[in-house]
Amino acid sequence: MSLIEWRPEFETGIPDVDHEHRELVDILNELADRLSADPSREEIEAFLGEVFAKIAAHFALEEAIMRRAGYDAYAEHKAEHEALLDEICEIMDRAARGEYDHAREELARRVRDWFVEHFRTQDARLHRRLGV
Repeated sequence: MSLIEWRPEFETGIPDVDHEHRELVDILNELADRLSADPSREEIEAFLGEVFAKIAAHFALEEAIMRRAGYDAYAEHKAEHEALLDEICEIMDRAARGEYDHAREELARRVRDWFVEHFRTQDARLHRRLGV
């Protein structure tokens, strides 16, 4: 099951960022696949930990690029990154408590919706602003 289909509007024109965006789409699709395979709570927690680490590393790259470029919406963009990381932590806590044992589609949907919206808005603005 594909959670997110890659779309050209996800591209920023920054090769390193675009490469990582594709990797994030792949890992989110893998999350959906794993959730549909009836994993244990421990497997879900471990994979969410991997997702969190990859997303945090990607955000660090994006933020370094924005700082170097003097990006005018850096603070807003960074705040959105931090909000997602907080949301993933909340999801991880809820998964550890078993709250997603019967709501795995909701878990996948929450992550998907955030990323698609972030790519469409914040990352698209970054692309336009940096003129790449």
